[in-house]
Amino acid sequence: MKQILYLFFAITLFFNGLTAKADDYPVNKNIDIKHYAFEINLSDNNDEIRGIATITIDFKLAGVRSFRLDFVNQKAEKENKGMAIDAIMVGDQAISYTHQNDEIILNLPSPSTKNQTIIFTIKYHGVPLDGLRIGKTKLGDRSFFNENWPNRARHWLPTLDHPSDKATSEFIVKAPSHYKVISNGLLLEESELGNSMKFTHWKQSVPSSCWLFVIGVAEFAVQYLDPFMGKSIETWVYAKNREAGFYDFREPTKKVLAFYSQYVGPFAYEKLANIQTPSVNGGMESSSAIFYGEDLVTGKRSERTRNVVIHEIAHQWFGNSVTETTWDDAWLSEGFATFFTLLFIENEYGKEEYTKGIEKAKKTVLDLMAKMPDFSIVSPRSAEKELVITGITYQKGAWVLHMLRNLMGETRFKKGIQSYYAKFYTSSATTDDFRIEMEKASGMDLKIFFKQWLFQPVIPKIQANWTYDAKTNNLKVNLEQIQKGDFIFNIPVEVAYYKQGSKTPILLKMQMDKKQKTQTFMLKEAPERFEVDPRNVLLCEPSIVSRDAIPRV
Repeated sequence: MKQILYLFFAITLFFNGLTAKADDYPVNKNIDIKHYAFEINLSDNNDEIRGIATITIDFKLAGVRSFRLDFVNQKAEKENKGMAIDAIMVGDQAISYTHQNDEIILNLPSPSTKNQTIIFTIKYHGVPLDGLRIGKTKLGDRSFFNENWPNRARHWLPTLDHPSDKATSEFIVKAPSHYKVISNGLLLEESELGNSMKFTHWKQSVPSSCWLFVIGVAEFAVQYLDPFMGKSIETWVYAKNREAGFYDFREPTKKVLAFYSQYVGPFAYEKLANIQTPSVNGGMESSSAIFYGEDLVTGKRSERTRNVVIHEIAHQWFGNSVTETTWDDAWLSEGFATFFTLLFIENEYGKEEYTKGIEKAKKTVLDLMAKMPDFSIVSPRSAEKELVITGITYQKGAWVLHMLRNLMGETRFKKGIQSYYAKFYTSSATTDDFRIEMEKASGMDLKIFFKQWLFQPVIPKIQANWTYDAKTNNLKVNLEQIQKGDFIFNIPVEVAYYKQGSKTPILLKMQMDKKQKTQTFMLKEAPERFEVDPRNVLLCEPSIVSRDAIPRV
């Protein structure tokens, strides 16, 4: 639920089987970052941060002489905001490097040996241009909050700033004593240093992509709720919002954790903290420490706040624990979190509320497609060049899962979700990885389903005509795909007729594998009316239904 700017894109599709061409980020497969430790010094006197990043890297091959990291350098045209490096060390030895064009090229003291582990220390300082927001909350109090998504960690942390790279992490923060500090993982230490300064140390032992790293520094009020399976549930809100914030976040956090743990698999992280922040609109799913826009705290426990909480907790499973390998597959995060929000709502508040949500999602898809007719869910995208998501990613992504659930059946769908989550737990996955697990669970070939719903932008528009012959008791149904363009769907279409005076649809199924399909059904009684997709399980534009003349008896 990030703030989204809707733009028009001209997207070119590349197919290799069903897999879109990966983005052009320079992924280095010869190295594996295992751990980051960031020491961050903050002050009330100015906005400059001083940092020490200690980065543990495994070199998979012998002979590596240099590698790159993302790190935004200072720019005169940006008021000299950005980061300046003071030194880079391996042990006690300074190493050579270049820092320009928002990247560091680090030169090893000697060529690597195969499977060698080297620890690099980068000392730096600067005023962040982006990424770490230093400024007042809506209540006028100074604070420090980051927003790393999708590739903004590089503005204040030297990292491989791409979802494919996952590592454990630590944040060691020195800040004025009147602040409390929240971050990922477990709190290892909180100590007064004297001189009105405080030392806070958080450590996350679950590998995460760096866009999920987080710190929040403010005058917080903190509430510890009943734990979930031995793991802490916490609320961090501005001290002046204490009563309203504690009330808003008390529900339904624990119920959501329990539902996803049962339906999907184990919660991966050491704690779950809900945190008020000025740095995002809506929510930001940082692993174990979720940020919520400060205006969501109202003390009214609104439906909007409730749904954002459900959505961001769903991300702890999809997007955080199982992360998309590239931004091409961002729907594995946002589409999943949107659908699983509706799934929790169905479980907790009833089928009718789920139906309202899925109908609202369809309307959103249709509205957005009119503005972005070329936007396909899976397509080559790079965070360095363009937006990697739009509202279509969320809402159509959720609809893909809604349709897949209906196609597979609840039992097989749940089995596939659990298998997918278990296989890629705390790791990364692609759309093809997900498809393969769902094929195993269902025994179905889902290549066509995935190709037509995810890898191209069009959705079907169906015109239906029907006649009933009272002499033969035959219902003749003609369906035609009339969407613009040449793409023809191969889809199951449910139609239904209603008996005289009945409100209960009697379902009939057709497989529409070409532009036009006609099928005859023998009925026991005359139909009063006819409907396409009565259960709302097909993402299509509103169907045009007409009834031809009925022969007299």
